[in-house]
Amino acid sequence: MTNKYQIFLISDSTGETLDRIFLALQSQFANFEYDKKEFVFIRTQQQIEKIIKECSEKNNSIILYTIVDTKLAKFLATQSSKNNIPCFGVLGNLILSFSKILNQKATHKPSAQHVLDEEYYKRIEAIQFTMTHDDGKKNEDVPLADIVLLGVSRTSKTPTSIYLANRGYKTLNIPLVDPKQTPDILKKKQENQCIVGLFADPERLSEIRKTRANVNQNIDLKSYTDVEKIRTEVESSKMLFKKFGYPAIDVTRRSVEETAASIVKIYEIKKNK
Repeated sequence: MTNKYQIFLISDSTGETLDRIFLALQSQFANFEYDKKEFVFIRTQQQIEKIIKECSEKNNSIILYTIVDTKLAKFLATQSSKNNIPCFGVLGNLILSFSKILNQKATHKPSAQHVLDEEYYKRIEAIQFTMTHDDGKKNEDVPLADIVLLGVSRTSKTPTSIYLANRGYKTLNIPLVDPKQTPDILKKKQENQCIVGLFADPERLSEIRKTRANVNQNIDLKSYTDVEKIRTEVESSKMLFKKFGYPAIDVTRRSVEETAASIVKIYEIKKNK
């Protein structure tokens, strides 16, 4: 029997960085049961004291934090130690190390990574473009996209597109309703344009589609989830990818992050040709 841990994530900003780091951390342990609670925009000692009190009232509490104000971070570490609560700063040592290497002091300014710079606006523009061009909408804008994703239903096109958009890539995705029919717009693709095909194991797709069909009552369940029909769809899509020379990725056992990383590599190769 394993112990359940109470994980407290404390951030002086949005908590996005800390949450991603914790997800990467917990994925390394097969038997790790936990409840997670997040505290964001923590800027005062009073807020810290309140959190410490809550932590001390629970068993197996662990604190992870990203607080760049050195005095506040030290206060959190001290209070945690007094209450025998394991407490780990995620960025502190890294900032100090970089400060020494760069030979300059860090600003220790909360939310500094969210400054409205050119990169921020590029990301917002990419998100707006991607949401407007989801699931085969406005395919005439294919030449405006950084990345185009193709695949039959439930091959993670939309979540992958959104993830790429958050990285600043204008992404358009097109469902292959009939993989034997190539959308006309793709026949006019430019040589260096990044078009990537996604496919998955038919049995896995069938299970995912069954879940989808339970939500959408308008779907023909038998046709939509039939494994043999899906197998034909997938094979036809792979033939289409091969015909037009589109790189193809099997997403069956890949996370969205892993798929996106592979797509970005393909994009960089295309871009630098």
